[in-house]
Amino acid sequence: MKWHVFPTGPMCSLRRALMLWLLPLFLVVGGGSAAVSYWSYCKMVDMFLDDQMQQLAEALATNEMPQPARMTKERVHQWGAYVVQTWSPGNALQVTSYPELQVPLQQGAGFHDLATSGYHWRVYTLPPVKPGAHSVQVLQSADFRGKLAAERAGAAIAPFLLMVPLAMAVLWGVARAMSRALQDIGRQAAQQDEHNIAELSVRNVPQEIVPLVSSFNSLLRRLRDAFATQRRFVQDAAHELRTPIAAIGLQVENMRNDMNCPAAEQRFAHLEAGVRRAQRLVDQLLRLSRQESAGADGPAIVDLRAQLRESVTTLIGLADQRNIDLGVAGAEQASTPIPLACAAGDIRSVLDNLIENALRYTPEGGVVDVKLEHAQGRIALEVVDTGPGIPQDMLPRVFDRFFRVPGNGTNGSGLGLAIARAAAERAGLLLTLRNREDRSGLIARVETLTVS
Repeated sequence: MKWHVFPTGPMCSLRRALMLWLLPLFLVVGGGSAAVSYWSYCKMVDMFLDDQMQQLAEALATNEMPQPARMTKERVHQWGAYVVQTWSPGNALQVTSYPELQVPLQQGAGFHDLATSGYHWRVYTLPPVKPGAHSVQVLQSADFRGKLAAERAGAAIAPFLLMVPLAMAVLWGVARAMSRALQDIGRQAAQQDEHNIAELSVRNVPQEIVPLVSSFNSLLRRLRDAFATQRRFVQDAAHELRTPIAAIGLQVENMRNDMNCPAAEQRFAHLEAGVRRAQRLVDQLLRLSRQESAGADGPAIVDLRAQLRESVTTLIGLADQRNIDLGVAGAEQASTPIPLACAAGDIRSVLDNLIENALRYTPEGGVVDVKLEHAQGRIALEVVDTGPGIPQDMLPRVFDRFFRVPGNGTNGSGLGLAIARAAAERAGLLLTLRNREDRSGLIARVETLTVS
């Protein structure tokens, strides 16, 4: 099993990984430094105070010693004052500066460690320096020595302990800056689409992440070339097919006048329908390829009212040809433009395809109403027809390319709604379909929550 520096789950994070690995390390280093400092200061304090005890004992042994001042418990235990004892040649206690301490004369010259009455003592014993002289014993609280060493070690380690939270804060800030850099790269990548694929900037990107960004840019270049190749293929194929299909349609139309066989009339009608469907499919493919090529033009400020009037004017001929009442409600109620920040070709494609789709699927003599609502910063446009509608279970599929609802008897390519939805998404609009509840028919609704 491969080992990873990042744990799984919520802890899989740069900042949390740094904290997870560095915080215990800092604590271990801090604890080790504190232990080493305490040990070294214990040695230093013992050597210094032992030397003082030895010098004091030798000075008292070679000189006549006056009566030492009486020591208090506070001075002995809290301040580390030396306790002086002199002993007669018969090992009888003669003088002591702290009578409360009952410690016998230690056997053997030098330093001793002992415990009595719950306290620990450091003792230095100096035998008589000449015959008939007295012995000297100097004592000091060992607990005071430990406290003194701890205080010195604490003072030495305090700057390091203060640096630990500061270092963690700095590391947290650096990790946060790295996270923001990665998030910026992610946001740049999320803004890419098939119509606007640009390489990600490597400026201010950490050197460790530059290879990742460069690899992603290489992938984006290949993806951009693939989309361009696909668009060129569709456009070239549609252009190549358009001329021969148009020629076939013209020949079929010319043959209509020469048809004298009633038995072949139905077959000829099917041929005409097939040719019309092929012509419409080629036109839709050309429209799709042009729309995808124009998607990279970038947004502009488009007047929705003016664009709606233009689309209705363009399609009014199809409505008259099929004897359909095409009406617009709300578009002329105000002369104030409704600006949208999108590509002009996208909003034109949405309106043309939705209105044309409604006109083609509405039976002759039907009604298609276009309703425009603009209130409180929200735009909504509905295309309502009196056609057969769409079965509820097929509504999610009608936006798929080349999908056609079976049994509707209308020639189509299955690209109109797919083109409209793609254009709506690029324009920042939401396109939804639902069947009418009052009667048969379909409602195509386009809406947005913001107005440019």
